[in-house]
Amino acid sequence: MERSIDELIELLNDKDDFVVEDVVGELELRSDEALGPLIDALTNSRKKQIRLNAATLLGAIGDPKAIPALIETLGDNNKLVRREASTALSRMGEPAVEPLIETLDDEDWRVRGAAAWALGNLDDERAIPALEKLLDDESGFVKQGAQSAIASIKK
Repeated sequence: MERSIDELIELLNDKDDFVVEDVVGELELRSDEALGPLIDALTNSRKKQIRLNAATLLGAIGDPKAIPALIETLGDNNKLVRREASTALSRMGEPAVEPLIETLDDEDWRVRGAAAWALGNLDDERAIPALEKLLDDESGFVKQGAQSAIASIKK
């Protein structure tokens, strides 16, 4: 019996890693119908593990429709969820570059830093001027992210 997308998303929080692994695979196979519910789970679930797995899946699916939700998630209160959203954005390629550059002005240092790290992985020279502005940021995480991103892009 086929489970609904909502049931599968709820199973992303299962304690059994094998169950989660199977669910992730099934959601990837059903990515067309899962995209909207995964975006919703990423931004609205109270369960860290669901948000974390939703970010991972959205990165694997690679649909640019997820970019705004992933950028919003860069401000998540959980460090692992933020990191996974940044990684997912890195996998989005060119469509994520401009939204991430705009995010470098965010008031939240966590968001600026995660955006800088993601841009470093996207390897797009358009980001360098905005990243250079962060070299004097008050946050060490943001400075380090900007330095690393610039070095990665210029290599």
